[in-house]
Amino acid sequence: MKKLIVTIPAYNEEASIAEVIKSIPRKIKGIDKVEVMVLSDGSVDKTMEVARKAGAEHVLENPHNMGLAKTFSNLMEYAYEAGADYVVNTDADNQYDQSEIPKLVNPLVKDGADMVLGNRQVNTLGHMPITKKIGNIIGSWTIRILSGTKVIDASTGFRGYSRRFIKSLRLFSSHTYTHETIVFAANHGMKVVEVPIVFRVRTNGKSRLIGNIWTHIQKSGLVIMRSVLMYNAYKFLVWAGALIFLGGVAIGARYIYLLYILQSEGDHVQSLILASILISIGFSTIITGVLADLIKINRILLEDITSRLKK
Repeated sequence: MKKLIVTIPAYNEEASIAEVIKSIPRKIKGIDKVEVMVLSDGSVDKTMEVARKAGAEHVLENPHNMGLAKTFSNLMEYAYEAGADYVVNTDADNQYDQSEIPKLVNPLVKDGADMVLGNRQVNTLGHMPITKKIGNIIGSWTIRILSGTKVIDASTGFRGYSRRFIKSLRLFSSHTYTHETIVFAANHGMKVVEVPIVFRVRTNGKSRLIGNIWTHIQKSGLVIMRSVLMYNAYKFLVWAGALIFLGGVAIGARYIYLLYILQSEGDHVQSLILASILISIGFSTIITGVLADLIKINRILLEDITSRLKK
């Protein structure tokens, strides 16, 4: 029996969550059972009560407001424990069309995908502010370059996941999970695909994740950088260290050439000092990259142990 659990992180969404839950299709090709799991992130309104009345099978609550990334991570853990073969994560604000859930499920069931992203086709959205569009386009481009995937909409929250994905997932961000999960999937050999979806105008409240677009971009940028360094620190640091080291060698060679071959006037001590500093920094950076790679190997072993324990 194949079970799909539709997860909904929610924070004070009593005005819209009932409509979201009621519009989730309960019969999907390739799926035997569909359940809804709502996790309230310390809501102070009637979100949980409304969710229960609307038909959610699982209504849970964080002990306090923990943020979207931690709430999402908890949902994946709870869904795994509840026996989910597949998970679709949606938002409680009703901007996603829940009738499109089968579009996310199909690649999981038929094509063996591990992550399916709902592409909101941001370029065509007239109701999305231009600042958010620009931030999304830049963020998605950065993720494509750094993760090696072909994702167009890296910030979408309408996604499908395989059991293999949710079993292996480890998140470290406290701000948002969207970018980190893509980097995670790419570095664990998982299949990531994208399908076009509808993204509607929000009619109730406003985004709590993106209160200030520039703060959001700054935080998301730090998440992306941290995620990439977590998996590719060796490559990044060794290349950076090598370039710095070679820069120092070049300046040192110039110092030798000027002083001993051209026998120019002056002692050129500034070049000698700069060369020494760059060579030292470059060498230290390379060593740091090697140590980071050893730490990565240790983390992989720990992930493998945790994964085996989950079986």
